[in-house]
Amino acid sequence: MSAKAFDAIVIGAGQAGTPLAGRLNAAGMSVALIERKLVGGTCVNTGCIPTKTMVASAYAAHLARRAADYGVTVSGPVGVDYKAIKARKDKVSGASRTGLETWIAGMEKCSLYRGHARFESAETVRVGDELLTAPKIFLNTGGRASVPDLPGVHDIPYLTNSSMMDLDVLPGHLVVVGGSYISLEFAQMFRRFGSEVTVIEKAPRLTGREDEDTSAAIRSILENEGIAVHVGADEIAFAREGNGIAVTFSAGKVPAVGSHVLLALGRVPNTDDLGLDKAGVAVDQRGFIVVDDQLRTNVPGIWAMGDCNGKGAFTHTSYNDYEIVAANLLDNDPRKVSDRIEAYALYIDPPLGRCGMTEAAVKKSGRRALVGQRPMTRVGRAVEKGETQGFMKILADADTGEILGCSVLGPGGDEAIHCVLDLMYAKAPISTLARAMHIHPNVSELLPTIAQELKPLT
Repeated sequence: MSAKAFDAIVIGAGQAGTPLAGRLNAAGMSVALIERKLVGGTCVNTGCIPTKTMVASAYAAHLARRAADYGVTVSGPVGVDYKAIKARKDKVSGASRTGLETWIAGMEKCSLYRGHARFESAETVRVGDELLTAPKIFLNTGGRASVPDLPGVHDIPYLTNSSMMDLDVLPGHLVVVGGSYISLEFAQMFRRFGSEVTVIEKAPRLTGREDEDTSAAIRSILENEGIAVHVGADEIAFAREGNGIAVTFSAGKVPAVGSHVLLALGRVPNTDDLGLDKAGVAVDQRGFIVVDDQLRTNVPGIWAMGDCNGKGAFTHTSYNDYEIVAANLLDNDPRKVSDRIEAYALYIDPPLGRCGMTEAAVKKSGRRALVGQRPMTRVGRAVEKGETQGFMKILADADTGEILGCSVLGPGGDEAIHCVLDLMYAKAPISTLARAMHIHPNVSELLPTIAQELKPLT
């Protein structure tokens, strides 16, 4: 069978692959875009869009239950219609996916192939019975939930972040195994929907990549809503118990018996079934595709973007990967992965916005630093909203004034963080933030105040 020739092949219609196909097509190239499941990838179908839609429903329920705190009367208990919540989520997610599909269909030289792509050589890819070839191939194959081989795990009907999106009944008791970002968002969300929730984490604390004070504050937020949290839970095992599922662990004298179990124990890249060996593409010991600072693999003419390259695990890092590849290929703009500043959010309520270095990382670096911190109880906007959990923290270099990092755990933290992030990209010193005039009343108006109150980090 002769191969059908294209100028470029893009494997994976996720948050890097789809816009790149659009840019290449606009530049006059013929493009084969291959997707084995759903256009839009994780973000559109099982990640950001559907989960944050559900987070919004959970917040509405939570706020309704607190109506009396604001002098608002609600007659009768607040109910939750989980089927309606799921339907809303499906509608929002589906509209996003349909929009992408419509956009792709309108591209003059882009052919969408639905199926599982496998390399047959460095320039040839098979999709079902179709053989495609191109001098440029871009991988955007994403990742999936990791399912460690824990005792009894394959004897129970466990859920992952993806299968949670298909759940059409509200769990009576959701046991969440894992204490990081995805797991905690689901934990709080389902607690607010009315489920009993237990979180079991192997590490000594939740969100281990955060500073200890941030982890402690996050745990307090969750426990204040009635979520049971167990940390230091080693020797985790599973077994059926009647109509439920028992989760045993070293830190618990009594097993947690839930109606449903969510495994949120990290992600693995979708690289094990692409035939990368036939193309000669190198992967690291965890299966991530090895790339350079401009996302080129070791094989000329092959690039890797998004979760499959291990350079980031977020929609925004995937999209930025697309921007880097497009800038280098089409704009004569030598953008690099190393130019970007680490930034992300944890979408519990209140959310955590983070950018740059943590306090622990700054201390480890050995540089002289300054730190400023203020609890949300001293932030007027938070008090007015009746949402005073959390705090803000800014770190700066004591010698140069360089802003090193920031954490905003509180109302609007996921938005307020960009005040600092943009200054870091502009390479503006902390004095620029200190002299800025922000709008009152707002959470971010306290960032300049904190910048004026920095003290030596000890």
